[in-house]
Amino acid sequence: MRKLSAALLLLLVAATSGEAEWIVTSANTEPGRGGLQHRHVVLQDAETRENATIDLALFSKTSCALRVIDQPTTPRNDLAQVMEQRNCLAGVNGGYFGPDYALIGLLIVDGNIIAPLQRARLLTGLLAASPRGVQILRIRELSPQQKLNAAVQCGPMLVDLGRRVRGLEETRTARRTFAAVGDSDRTALGFCSNVSLSDLAKILATPGFAEDFKIQRALNLDGGSSSAFWFARERGAFSIPEQKTVRNFVAIVAR
Repeated sequence: MRKLSAALLLLLVAATSGEAEWIVTSANTEPGRGGLQHRHVVLQDAETRENATIDLALFSKTSCALRVIDQPTTPRNDLAQVMEQRNCLAGVNGGYFGPDYALIGLLIVDGNIIAPLQRARLLTGLLAASPRGVQILRIRELSPQQKLNAAVQCGPMLVDLGRRVRGLEETRTARRTFAAVGDSDRTALGFCSNVSLSDLAKILATPGFAEDFKIQRALNLDGGSSSAFWFARERGAFSIPEQKTVRNFVAIVAR
């Protein structure tokens, strides 16, 4: 008897579980500077046959660090300009901000608190960097004594303990930006094409989604027209530009 293909096996799982699953149809990896990897993944919803694409910038905390870059005043440049000016290896847009570019949620840049922690239903998580590496924390897990070099408060949480977070919004689709930490020292910044928050959580928890990168936690960053992704390839940059000017960015830099 022939072995079932991975795609067919996932289709059978989806049919028996009564819940649509996402199937990885293709995945390509290319090297970047500083030991980074750019991974482009195409997936298909087993039920609707709709496609989604994910771009990941994968890095190790031993060779790279996370940095938050803020733009408090005009002129505010786009992601590609800032990444090239600051000699970054990769980056995405950061956290939420208001119509007047006032920050929404905790923001720490180079160890300095730019905006305070806020308690709100959406702002449930924190992407944080310290000398120990990169973490994604629930707000209740944040210690006042913890020294952070960089942090962005955002949300909602998408994946926790390796499983998708349930109860997320299912109908509104938009471009998405996120951060994820794995079960080793690897971390990722990512961009997804138009999907709902619920579907993004399903995708990031899909078995085999990112090969050797098993996501333990993932946090949604500012999405929609703010979403952007930039990666410094060995020859030229790969860039998905934002559709509007944003206040801050999350970047990967060499140690």
